[in-house]
Amino acid sequence: MDRIDRKKDLFANAMSNLMKDKLGISIDLLNELIDTDPDDKLALLARGSVYLKIGNTENAIGDFSRTLQIDSSHPKAYHLRGLAREMAGDDDEALKDFNKAIDIDSEYGAAYYSRATLLTKMGQEDLALEDMKMVNHLSNRNIESFANENNLWRSRQLQMENMMESEMQR
Repeated sequence: MDRIDRKKDLFANAMSNLMKDKLGISIDLLNELIDTDPDDKLALLARGSVYLKIGNTENAIGDFSRTLQIDSSHPKAYHLRGLAREMAGDDDEALKDFNKAIDIDSEYGAAYYSRATLLTKMGQEDLALEDMKMVNHLSNRNIESFANENNLWRSRQLQMENMMESEMQR
């Protein structure tokens, strides 16, 4: 098995164990992957997410920060680090991370939602309401986009079925 296949296999197994709530095994596999490639953003992000899930905010923040050292334009890493910082009680830094995630990707609905929740906790309901309006807008747009794609697929499928039916009747 070559190096790339080994990395893919380790990552797939780590994610499989994460889904089965075998978090320790997932961390071990991600550790092995990161040992072979310390700059693997996806592995760092995944391991940070597992640490976040088990409440180890210090290690989660470390992995998300390392991801951002590698790629400072990664909105998900800012968002997740913000969640870890909020969990650790550092609301001001969490807010900065949520803001940065939104600055990078103005359509990142989860970051708006997290920021709205934090702003509500901080007593800034007016700003939180604006973020929730944006979450609603983005959600509606995503639903509309999905419906349009689904309708287009159905339309093409019906055209193909009609064409096949007319060919069979010849």
